[in-house]
Amino acid sequence: MLGLHQCFSIEIMASSDEKFVEAANEWDLETLYNDLASEKCKRLTPTEKLHLRGLLLGYSPAEIADKLNKQVRSVETDVCATIYRYVKGLVGKSHEKMDNWRSVNEWLEEAGYKTETTNNNRETVNFESVDIIGRIASIKFCKKRITIEIDTIEVDLLGKDKSSNEPL
Repeated sequence: MLGLHQCFSIEIMASSDEKFVEAANEWDLETLYNDLASEKCKRLTPTEKLHLRGLLLGYSPAEIADKLNKQVRSVETDVCATIYRYVKGLVGKSHEKMDNWRSVNEWLEEAGYKTETTNNNRETVNFESVDIIGRIASIKFCKKRITIEIDTIEVDLLGKDKSSNEPL
């Protein structure tokens, strides 16, 4: 008797609250959501927040539609009718024409919604060339950190001859 093998492809879709979340790394989303809600006179819908985050990450409405498996025209229409109008009102440009979706980022950054990242907030480490001979034991991905564990056989940090300790 022959066995039947079936292959299944499962795509796990993130909820709309989990899409484009990287925008929170560069933008004060809570303040922006609240201020846009004041402009709108009610809370932003989950779809409006989703489209806004996509724009803040530099995606065009067409790219947002593609990433969300939506019709391009639908996203373009929604963004024009909602986000563009609210942003224009918020930044005092209600009577100006929004020539490009990139204006959303520019205007909101000028208005102070982009969070400033300074070198004081970042830990910077500069390494010189490192030669490692060994095998990778494991690679772990967790949030914004990648950890690579190596079973090391030999490490040459400065490119020096190990027998004479002189540079090569």
